[in-house]
Amino acid sequence: MTAAEIARQASPSGPQVWPLDVKAYHALGELGLIPERTELLYGQVYYKVPESPLHRLLFMRLLQWLLPLVPAGMHVQPEKPIRCAGSEPEPDLSVIAGSVDDYAHEHPRTAELVIEVCVSSHEYDRSKLRAYASAGVKECWLVLAPEQQIEVHLQPQGGQYTETRLHGPGGSVTSTTVPGFTVDLTRLFAS
Repeated sequence: MTAAEIARQASPSGPQVWPLDVKAYHALGELGLIPERTELLYGQVYYKVPESPLHRLLFMRLLQWLLPLVPAGMHVQPEKPIRCAGSEPEPDLSVIAGSVDDYAHEHPRTAELVIEVCVSSHEYDRSKLRAYASAGVKECWLVLAPEQQIEVHLQPQGGQYTETRLHGPGGSVTSTTVPGFTVDLTRLFAS
C-alpha cells in the first residue's frame, strides 16, 4: 500500500503518513538527514538491500555485455536514479536516451530499458514496476537469480505493464529496445 493510499484510509482525527516528494527528499539528503543507500518510492524512503556476491556477479556480467551494444544517442546508467512521479528508484542498470550531459541539472525521467537484479528482493523490485510504467520506461527486466529466470515487462500503459514474459531457466532473452542485446541465461547464471 502506498503512502497516499494509507493517508486516504486514515480517519481525519487519526495519524496520517506524510509522504515526501522528490524535492523534499533531495533537500533532506543535502542536509545529511537521509542516510546513504536509500531510494524514494511512492513518497517513502527505503533502505537499499545490501549487495551479495551473486548480485554483483550478475550485475557485472550484464553491464559488460550491455555496454558495447548501446547505440549512439543512448548511454548506460548503473545504479543511478530515475525520477518518477513521487519516486526516485535506482535500478541496477538502465539505458537512457541522450547523453550524460543532458542530465546535468536533473535525473532522467524515463528509460528505454531498466534491469533489476533480484537475489532476495523480488517483491520489493516488483513494487517498483508501477513507478517505471508510470514514467514510460519501455522495457523492464527482473533478473530472478534463485530461479535462473528473467521476467520481462513491456508496453507501459496507465501505470502498469500490459505484457509480461518469463524466460528460463535456459534459453535466451532479447531486448526490444537495445538492438543486439541478447542474454544467454545459461551463461548469465553459470557459477
